[in-house]
Amino acid sequence: MTDAKSIADLRGLVSEARNPRSMDIDLMPIPDLVALINAEDKGVALSVERELPQIARAVARIEAAFRAGGRLIYIGAGTSGRLGVLDASECPPTFSVSPDMVVGLIAGGDTALRHAVEGAEDDPVQGADDLRGIGLTDRDVVVGIAVSGKTPYVLGALDYARRTGADTVALTCNPGSEMSRRADITIAPVVGPEVLTGSTRLKSGTAQKMVLNMLSTAAMIRIGKTYQNLMVDLSISNQKLTTRAIGILCETTGVSPQEAKRRLAESGQDVKLAILMTLTGLDREASQARLDAAGGVLRQAIEMTRGSSAQP
Repeated sequence: MTDAKSIADLRGLVSEARNPRSMDIDLMPIPDLVALINAEDKGVALSVERELPQIARAVARIEAAFRAGGRLIYIGAGTSGRLGVLDASECPPTFSVSPDMVVGLIAGGDTALRHAVEGAEDDPVQGADDLRGIGLTDRDVVVGIAVSGKTPYVLGALDYARRTGADTVALTCNPGSEMSRRADITIAPVVGPEVLTGSTRLKSGTAQKMVLNMLSTAAMIRIGKTYQNLMVDLSISNQKLTTRAIGILCETTGVSPQEAKRRLAESGQDVKLAILMTLTGLDREASQARLDAAGGVLRQAIEMTRGSSAQP
């Protein structure tokens, strides 16, 4: 049952405070209304910028986990959980990784992605059980996501993760939260009160999405999933991605689109392998061996090949 203390605790959160700039939002004409929302959003990137040192620490942990065969696991409820699932689901097509490498868990399960599951976020035991259900190990990194920093489901997950020996990261929009006391690293961009009081899918959600983008993208770059600023490990699963793959091969090697298409076919539709074959003249088998020796890092494989060819 909700009591006065619970209401006071909620009102004490930065994310739940009333925004003095939007007190009359219901009276605003549409141009002023959307301008206000846009104006509030402008500060989100700056709030994330202040957390860059902590974000960098988290990326280093995630990189180490990936190199050790561990996983990045997002866990949250409501909008926070959905954003984690979204980021996780976009990693396989972007970087050609297994769906098990970046995992998104949401209170209430997949049903909660589209429909609110009443009470799911209030169960700390379920948070632990969901991590137990995917076989959490001490090689993994668990990122608990909750704007309030006090969601029981996420707190239970972080407690279980620490007992298991996994690295833990808290992503919240309220400083000094309970989550921060249960995680190794805390990322807390303070975006201030929402234009619509308590609707944390707005600025808070935007801040969380920006942080999640950095965590997964930076870690994937660090383990060699890109070459320069190109997605050379993308999974070619539709016409748009086929066109992008051909463009990447043309960009990196200077070949024509027709030649790029032929090279992709020779490589088994592997962009990274096709680039290496084209730049070095090695056949598919030799290129794969060189890429394996470089740990899948294309730039390193190219340098190794050029270095060996320069030797007498």
